[in-house]
Amino acid sequence: MPQATLIDGKAIAAALRAQITTEVAAIKAQRGLVPGLHVVLVGDDPASRVYVASKERLAVEAGMNSVAHRLPAETSQAELLAKLAELNSDDTVDGILVQLPLPKHLDTETVVDAIDPAKDVDGLHPVNAGRLAGGKAGGLVPCTPLGSMLLLRHVLPSLSGLEAVVIGRSELVGRPAAQLLLQADCTVTIAHSRTRDLATVVRRADIVVAAVGRPHFVKADWIKPGATVIDVGINRMPDGKLAGDVDFAEAVKVAGAITPVPGGVGPMTIACLLRNTLTAFKARRG
Repeated sequence: MPQATLIDGKAIAAALRAQITTEVAAIKAQRGLVPGLHVVLVGDDPASRVYVASKERLAVEAGMNSVAHRLPAETSQAELLAKLAELNSDDTVDGILVQLPLPKHLDTETVVDAIDPAKDVDGLHPVNAGRLAGGKAGGLVPCTPLGSMLLLRHVLPSLSGLEAVVIGRSELVGRPAAQLLLQADCTVTIAHSRTRDLATVVRRADIVVAAVGRPHFVKADWIKPGATVIDVGINRMPDGKLAGDVDFAEAVKVAGAITPVPGGVGPMTIACLLRNTLTAFKARRG
């Protein structure tokens, strides 16, 4: 039985990072400037610690100025907002990212709203979300949906007229992914836990973006033969292994192309963070 083409997120992300590294080096040579990415980590969540260290390392490898601000878990809302105000006003800072989730005593919405939209490399500020929803250029786009679109375009140079189903409606992935697909002239359905007969809805799709956070939720018989499947899910299983939201072992026999987990969307998220930092740098500095 033929198997789906595996969309190699590691290789595509490495190529994107190499392209960014070349551009950063050229800017430094011409103007003596480098993009500055500042990540704020509150508390000592182990997974967040690993993510921040990885972002820091890859930004430095790309030639950027990378700084991590590690704040204690008991940091108050006022203290965190003061740190963001300081970064907003610092002209050497081009990108600001607050690592989520935050400790429970901090209000995530207030914190995200406090970031300068021009430096919001996570693309979560209401100004950036509004620009995306309105189909307007110039905003910063959340990294995971942006990376998902780049993976899609790697196997589908034209998305125009294709039917896409996004499973999940989060502000971080589902909604922005749907907006990006709409901008690419897809016919888009956002499905979720309340969608009636979800399997039938998904079965119509030429493109499936799974972002529900439930391991192996999307079954192979939901997939239209030959469809392209982008699996955004990263779920830690009891045996310690990572699994996606799609039943990969079976879906790979039906899909035309599919992202593995790990090694699919994950590497693209950090690569697109670097891309957003470079985009913010160029927009701010002309």
